[in-house]
Amino acid sequence: MISLIQLEYIVALDSYKQFSLAAEKCFVTQPTLSMQIKKLEEDLGIILFDRSKQPIKATDIGELIINQAKVILKETKQIDEIIQINKKTLVGELRIGIIPSLAPYLLPEFIGSFSKQYDGLEITIKEMLSEDIATALESDIIDVGILVTPYNKPGFNHSPLFYEKILLYCNADHNFANLQAIDIERMKKEKIWLLSNGNCFRNQVVNLCELKEDFDKTSFHYESASIETLIKLVDKEGGLTLIPELATRDLSKKRSAFVKPFKHIKPVREVSLITNRKFIKKRILDVLEQSIKTSIPQDLLNRERGDIVEWD
Repeated sequence: MISLIQLEYIVALDSYKQFSLAAEKCFVTQPTLSMQIKKLEEDLGIILFDRSKQPIKATDIGELIINQAKVILKETKQIDEIIQINKKTLVGELRIGIIPSLAPYLLPEFIGSFSKQYDGLEITIKEMLSEDIATALESDIIDVGILVTPYNKPGFNHSPLFYEKILLYCNADHNFANLQAIDIERMKKEKIWLLSNGNCFRNQVVNLCELKEDFDKTSFHYESASIETLIKLVDKEGGLTLIPELATRDLSKKRSAFVKPFKHIKPVREVSLITNRKFIKKRILDVLEQSIKTSIPQDLLNRERGDIVEWD
């Protein structure tokens, strides 16, 4: 007889590729997880994993069984969802992935009150790049991602949350410092500090400024994974960078004077919740969405406040 626990173990091992890490994520000892998977293989009369490979890899038949196990586990979780809807309760696990260019500005706005209001939820949050969020959703490692859309990879549902402006931040001595608004064409020969590869906001900056792959690399002295680092580099080393609107809320009055909009265009980034299309925790998603939307300035909810800059 196949147990749900065994199915959870093989899905975890397939996701994490290591017995020790899979056991840790399942909150069991490694021998327990290993023994249960071995027993399942013996009962089925097949080998699910090629243990000679590092990292561990599912066999061809193992992949088919694991994919079916994911379907079974998701359908089983649907029972919990039905019960919660009937009881009007909200308990369980919520695993969130959020991109680094959003996390420090958005999370403090809602996560404290959200976790207190719904104290029956066990909430786990991890900063991840957009592509890593998609992979984690596909592997059922997280339940929901908070990232920038449009995201064109198939198999996901998107729920737009808000639209934040993309703004310029320049050094106090820069020739842009005394201007009210900046012509985007004037930026193409400027020294621009960028986020590192893999960050969707970097791609938006490249697309907005129409920078080419063969753009003069001497214009980029450094690439960072942190918008806060870019702002400090602009302050100390000169040049300019682009920042999302929420990042401006923590700036001092002095620094805020060097935040500039663009002439003739109103670029925005669309921030959304993204889930696997098989996602079943609908009530949790609804309250999460509502909590985020009520925690931010309400003008950010307006889809008409600018033109969405794509990154994908």
